[in-house]
Amino acid sequence: MNLNVELAPGHKSGLPLANPVMTASGTFGNGLDYVKIFDIQRLGAIVSKAVTLRPRRGNVQPRIAETAGGMINSIGLQNIGLEAILRDVAPVWATWRVPVVVNVAGESLGDYAELARRLDGVPGVSGLELNVSCPNVEDGLDFGTDPRAAAEVTAAVRRRTTLPLIVKLTPNVTDIVAMARAVVDAGADALTLINTFPAMSIDIESRRPALGWGSGGLSGPALKPIALKMVYEVAAAVDVPIIGCGGVTSGEDAVEYLMAGACAVQVGTATFLNPRAPLDVLEGLEAFLREHGIGDVHELIGVARPQERRERAPVDRSS
Repeated sequence: MNLNVELAPGHKSGLPLANPVMTASGTFGNGLDYVKIFDIQRLGAIVSKAVTLRPRRGNVQPRIAETAGGMINSIGLQNIGLEAILRDVAPVWATWRVPVVVNVAGESLGDYAELARRLDGVPGVSGLELNVSCPNVEDGLDFGTDPRAAAEVTAAVRRRTTLPLIVKLTPNVTDIVAMARAVVDAGADALTLINTFPAMSIDIESRRPALGWGSGGLSGPALKPIALKMVYEVAAAVDVPIIGCGGVTSGEDAVEYLMAGACAVQVGTATFLNPRAPLDVLEGLEAFLREHGIGDVHELIGVARPQERRERAPVDRSS
């Protein structure tokens, strides 16, 4: 059974994965704690917690509220900062077989460019995921809702790194296809669709918002139909790999995203309930392939799309 997928076919070094199942940023830490729970080397890739130039304390508590079909979080990009990642974490990543993609977030164009420059060539870092779409920090959506701004930050990062570059898009736009085309034209090798959707919950006893920040980002199964439709639409418009993210809790969910046109999926919120969820999704995908006599996962990618679209090959943008 062939589960291999490639996230950056137009990049000179590529970003090959042993299978299509990844973790989602912000839901798996930096992977260090999960090695005690299951063999994370079996996954396709690990995506780090968002990394900023300087450490961030994050938003005030409480930061998570359960809701029907998922949860709302307002973590606020709490992280240890780039220096600690380079000093303490990347050397551990360098000993792993599974590739690590570093999710980067900045408050300015210069922040993103500097993060890209300093992570370039670091052992243990296999790619970057550009976070332009966090809904629970000040100005967290400024880059992610304007195609020109998103293209500008993508181009700035592209100029400063030789690593494969993934851009994670927000659903909080009127035209996700325009956003996707803008960042692909600016140099993105792949796209992650989608980040959380702005949302809130009210504590009826305190008569105040349930989250200390007031609002946050909705994730989990409630988001899946929205994300699935956006993957389907963007797959018809761009010729780079798409990573589906939003409500993946089972192998069947992964299959839906693949059929819509994604070549990989990220497992996020499910990990809070079941730390082994990414591996369960992988094993569920493998079981589906066996049960349906499918020997190559590529036989699933885009099969729900019109035939003429599926026959188009990805554009080689390496030159």
